[in-house]
Amino acid sequence: MAREKAAAVLVRNPGLPVLAADTTVVVDGDILGKPADEAEALAMLKRLSGRAHQVLTVVALAEPGQDGRRASRLNVNKVVFRATTEAERRAYWRTGEPADKAGAYGIQGHAAVFIEHLEGSFSAVMGLPLFETAQLLAEFGIDICDHWSDNGGDGA
Repeated sequence: MAREKAAAVLVRNPGLPVLAADTTVVVDGDILGKPADEAEALAMLKRLSGRAHQVLTVVALAEPGQDGRRASRLNVNKVVFRATTEAERRAYWRTGEPADKAGAYGIQGHAAVFIEHLEGSFSAVMGLPLFETAQLLAEFGIDICDHWSDNGGDGA
């Protein structure tokens, strides 16, 4: 999906490289996408309650042009939810956060209180794996350190 997103943006904006990412939540081999409604969100959150699941995030980089380079990286994480109550899940739904999140939660928001343990990358679970993004940019000749300051990154 991340590669498809990048390709779609390139068609509309062909002048610059495009970075795209996509995150998927997997439990028991089932993909939990964005919930269609409250009932589906609550079912997803109940399913995650008191157990571990995987969060897979792919970041893709695509250069413009027919022969433009394309590359992607996968980041795999293990997230463990503490046991949650029906009242907590309903209260969380009312925040509005779960409506547009894979697995019906965002680790960077209110759902952080549900996270008992994380093995992997917080930024990847949030939706953009920064380590893998920096690797891709470097592979394409873009050094992020050069952009850390207004003076070209030389620290002077």
